[in-house]
Amino acid sequence: MASQKCMEMEGEIKSLMKVWISILASLCYCYFISSRVPKGLLRFLTLSPVLYLFTILPLQLTTVLPTGVTAFFITWLTNFKLLLFTFDLGPLTPNSNSLLHFLSFACLPIRLTPLNSKSKSKSKLKLHFIIFPIKVFLFSLSLMSLKDQYKQKLHPTIILGIYCTLLYLLMDVVLGLCNIVVNAAFGIELQLPSDDPYLSTSLRDFWGRRWNLIVTYTLRHTVYKPVRSLLMSKTVLGPQWASVSGVMATFLVSGLMHELIFYYVTRVSPTWEVTCFFLLHGVCAVAEFGAVKWLGAKWRLHWA
Repeated sequence: MASQKCMEMEGEIKSLMKVWISILASLCYCYFISSRVPKGLLRFLTLSPVLYLFTILPLQLTTVLPTGVTAFFITWLTNFKLLLFTFDLGPLTPNSNSLLHFLSFACLPIRLTPLNSKSKSKSKLKLHFIIFPIKVFLFSLSLMSLKDQYKQKLHPTIILGIYCTLLYLLMDVVLGLCNIVVNAAFGIELQLPSDDPYLSTSLRDFWGRRWNLIVTYTLRHTVYKPVRSLLMSKTVLGPQWASVSGVMATFLVSGLMHELIFYYVTRVSPTWEVTCFFLLHGVCAVAEFGAVKWLGAKWRLHWA
């Protein structure tokens, strides 16, 4: 039994190495070949085989964490960055970065800190480095508490709370580790993965400014802004309705990408519950914005 598990683990490690070698080779092709092609349709055509490859690569893996991380990093974020790269937008500009920079910003969920928030982020970055080991410890503790001998003694509500905590800590630890490695290697200041999402005062504050900021940035530039601009230029919709449509399209795409990642991890056909969850949050965020605008500054809810 033990030897069989060792063989399975060895096979998974070999598959993981092959997958990431394919990823790095494909991104080298993007850097040396696709970047020389004029932006627009022609560059998209040169990138389309890579986009397809990055979509099917997680299917070569079987264990949960490598599959989930590869799907999130590559199938979602890298593919979306390459779509921006088609038009010389986003972090993958063809001329200003070295190959190592290009590979780092393409593969990893990182983003340079915006110039207008650098002074504010420095203090947060220091605090992040201080509390990062604490988050790693809490993640390990939460993981241990879900072992069978402990899990049976816990109330289902507590178990659900632990799963929520694990999700937040896993995202923050994995993304934070990427930030630490790149910061140490290049000495560049990067945006933090999250901004204390447990302090959110509204749905818009949570999704737009605090939770998983690299995904927020990516969706804003690949979905929200294009949809909003298209509807304003091609239809009679005003800025307000175009913005509402952009928000709903963003939540729809986010839900579909989550469904895809869950499929990679579980290999079970989607139930579309996750997509409905994100669409519901989109509706609530739009309603919240409308309520705040309608009520104005005269009446506002307490932050709590």
